[in-house]
Amino acid sequence: MHWYSILKTIHVSAALLTASLFVLRLGLDATGKTGWRRTALRWIPHLNDTLLLGAAIGLLLVSGWSPLVHYWLSAKIIVLIGYIVAGRMAMSADRPRRARMIAALAAILQLALIFALAITKPALHT
Repeated sequence: MHWYSILKTIHVSAALLTASLFVLRLGLDATGKTGWRRTALRWIPHLNDTLLLGAAIGLLLVSGWSPLVHYWLSAKIIVLIGYIVAGRMAMSADRPRRARMIAALAAILQLALIFALAITKPALHT
């Protein structure tokens, strides 16, 4: 289980960084400081999310968890897809401000649900 501990630490750290970077970029946009789009803040989240996904896949492999058996994991993946869509809409400079704010709120709520599912691992029924 040595690999599990390492992968879990990477995964949790990357997840917290993902949430922090998302909120930071939303805050910069909301305050009119859109210059972040020409800095490393534009690509660092993608690099971090790649690390996050790699650690998640590694955790699946070493733990034996399966989204088809562990339903909380299935729910987490479905909500993750929603978060990605909403987050992309929230970060889109081409969308009206109101639409971006609604998408940002939806993304933050989905992010909170992802964290809740990861922490509680509830027994969901089909």
